[in-house]
Amino acid sequence: MAGRLPAVVIDNGTGYTKMGYAGNTEPQFIIPSCIAVKESASVGDKNKRLGKGVEDLDFYIGDEATDATNYAVKWPVRHGIIEDWDLMERFWEQAIFKYLRSEPEDHYFLLTEPPLNTPENREYTAEIMFETFNVPGLYIAVQAVLALAASWTSRQVGDRTLTGTVIDSGDGVTHVIPVAEGYVIGSCIKHIPIAGRDITYFIQQLLREREVGIPPEQSLETAKAIKEKFCYVCPDIVKEFNKYDNDPNKWIRKYDSTNAISKQPFSVDVGYERFLGPEIFFHPEFSNPDFTTPISETVDTVIQQCPIDTRRGLYKNVVLSGGSTMFRDFGRKLQRDLKRVVDVRLKESEMLSGGRLKPKPIECQVITHHMQRYAVWFGGSMLASTPEFYQVCHTKADYDEYGPSICRHNPVFGTMS
Repeated sequence: MAGRLPAVVIDNGTGYTKMGYAGNTEPQFIIPSCIAVKESASVGDKNKRLGKGVEDLDFYIGDEATDATNYAVKWPVRHGIIEDWDLMERFWEQAIFKYLRSEPEDHYFLLTEPPLNTPENREYTAEIMFETFNVPGLYIAVQAVLALAASWTSRQVGDRTLTGTVIDSGDGVTHVIPVAEGYVIGSCIKHIPIAGRDITYFIQQLLREREVGIPPEQSLETAKAIKEKFCYVCPDIVKEFNKYDNDPNKWIRKYDSTNAISKQPFSVDVGYERFLGPEIFFHPEFSNPDFTTPISETVDTVIQQCPIDTRRGLYKNVVLSGGSTMFRDFGRKLQRDLKRVVDVRLKESEMLSGGRLKPKPIECQVITHHMQRYAVWFGGSMLASTPEFYQVCHTKADYDEYGPSICRHNPVFGTMS
């Protein structure tokens, strides 16, 4: 153990990839999960894309990819699942050699996967990792389980559990994932079509209707900056509106920026957007007329579909993960709404029994912690720095002996006591 180099932890998300070494508290690099390739081929013609000789090495990833001219920018990960393996292999190549500057043959690797990833995808990943990069060991961890492990930072050692409900909200989609003893209850997962990007669009629309002077080509990035700097969740919308109307100077903020083309400064008054943005999690009808279920109801429905003996544990440990759960008081409001739904149900069942049955109250707890934004990566870093990680990894020797099918199953580990 002592002479071994730390494992490499890579979390490939739809929007951003986080990568770094196990044992650190935050990722060394956070880059957009995009890759820019010289596109001489027509659509769907992959053979030409592979190029001849050295052209194959001519590509950029991350922020460099978005700045590269005369290159086609591709996003190989969709909804958390890898779709273009050829591009993903190249992406990992630069991630390992150019960013992390590591020799893959010296490090064990921990990669993450979304819930409901197919076994075939795990095999492809194993093939690329063992064949192309010749890694000594590989473990593919489910993102939700890592997020649960990351929430251990906020509690005592005795409370560490791998049972809980993970609300994972990134840029593209929000998932509610129930996990029992480290295993995801796949049939009960629900996704909510509201996430960071929708909040940005909603704020952009509010600003566009009210503010003049925002350059149209910068309206999206202005909305994004306002969302990240000023937004929070409020307990009661009506009271909040009154607060702003009664004392605007105290609540309204100013956002200053410069026009990218004319270099003229412009400023934006940020008012109701501050609390209306994140509010669409609790009132989705504000931005999406087809979807009207608040997040607290979705969480309740998910837990109610789970096996009855896991439900108390799932209510007691609702863990937030991902950048879109970072709004101030998000956890507090979710906990309050969830508790309301549960208490109403208990009251009803007591009434139906004519007062003969007194149900035991259900504890609802939403866990907020300071590692939320990179929860998945941090959970991976924490678990990959334990000695047992090396015992559950699939090794190169196993791969040579049995083939990629060994990676179809990754044993759950991580109940470190």
